[in-house]
Amino acid sequence: MSIRIAALRAARPTSSRPKVSLPQLSRRAYSTPSSRAAPSYKRLGASAATGFAIALGYTIYHGYNESKQVRCDAAPLVDAVDTYGYPWLPVHAIEKDDPKNPMRIRMANWVKSLQDHIVNTMEEIESASEPNSFSPSSESPKFLRDTWLRKEGGEGSSCVLAGGRVFEKAGVNVSVVHGSLPPRAQKAMLPDHPSLPEPIETVPFFATGLSIVIHPRNPHVPTVHLNYRYFEIEDPQNPNEPKAWWFGGGSDLTPSYLDEDDCIHFHQELKKACDKHDSRYWPDFKKACDKYFFITHRGESRGIGGIFFDDLTTSSPINQPPVSTMKHKTKEDLFEFVKDASSAFLPAYVPIVYKHKDRKWTEEERRWQQLRRGRYVEFNLVYDRGTKFGLHTPGARVESILMSLPETARWEYMSPVGAEGSNTREEELQKVLKNPKEWV
Repeated sequence: MSIRIAALRAARPTSSRPKVSLPQLSRRAYSTPSSRAAPSYKRLGASAATGFAIALGYTIYHGYNESKQVRCDAAPLVDAVDTYGYPWLPVHAIEKDDPKNPMRIRMANWVKSLQDHIVNTMEEIESASEPNSFSPSSESPKFLRDTWLRKEGGEGSSCVLAGGRVFEKAGVNVSVVHGSLPPRAQKAMLPDHPSLPEPIETVPFFATGLSIVIHPRNPHVPTVHLNYRYFEIEDPQNPNEPKAWWFGGGSDLTPSYLDEDDCIHFHQELKKACDKHDSRYWPDFKKACDKYFFITHRGESRGIGGIFFDDLTTSSPINQPPVSTMKHKTKEDLFEFVKDASSAFLPAYVPIVYKHKDRKWTEEERRWQQLRRGRYVEFNLVYDRGTKFGLHTPGARVESILMSLPETARWEYMSPVGAEGSNTREEELQKVLKNPKEWV
């Protein structure tokens, strides 16, 4: 059984893409400024779980062929799809988002397209920055794509940038996989996915998602994370309709130094995407983000939050109409929300990068950044569901699992930096991490 899935490249040719000014960064319009001037939030305001579920962590990383590195260019078009052994041929050419196509194809196309947009934007930020001691070459750093095939079914691509002028390490990963999910794996997923039926037999599954982690060099530029995914289980009695399906995802910001304007801007962009679809989304998903990204043994959050949701279906409690006369949400409605929420990533993050990327920093500030990265590593290795399960899986694809970790981090025994009562900028951040704020 095989599946041939790839996303359409962006409609515009990359060689002739017009440059636009940063205020034009809006929903699904991903171009970065040709000018190196840092934009103001005033101008921008006018415009613009981590990882897969436990069983998905097993199936994605278990079984793959040797990878190779190539340039991060566009993926080929979808021409045909063998879906769980049931061939499906499009009546017409696959478009970037054609409602006539199955959701699995539409979401795979979306994350592939978004991967291309985000990689291009990060490369443009590198190109707009002067060579420095970290990257002295006159040729700006580029992403490499590490492609892999899973022998049980599916493929993925990891676009990774290292040694950049602005970004110390950046990973933009896509997975499009399918296979068989045994009852024990389904049972392991039940606590986080109540929409799953009681497992009694092995069933086919499909999953696709985009995962991003960016670790900048400058301590004043925050680390950022994004993950959006779609998962479905086929009904053996009705292969044309999945037995269960859901969307999941979110995005969050992890600064080393607190800039309240940055925090407000980041949350405002995500809130706008949520409010466009349901006023209940933002408060619920923001609260879920604060809860999920909490380092229990430290008694503090990993960062200043964002949004996080999982098992989002038409039957989710949050999607039930508050008034009986209101319309129920459809699968199409939820897909549009996922597209808007993931599209908010660049308008939320890029202005913050441009604001701080050329700011001078001290060795003490770098030291604090390394200590905060240590906390990031602790969360990902101790609490993150996908990372933890993947590392315990024989034959796991470790390079993909650990893509989220920074190249460098630091631990100090009883470090005095940021200690309570020090009245420092480091302590200012610590107070927020221990007591999450409502930024908007």
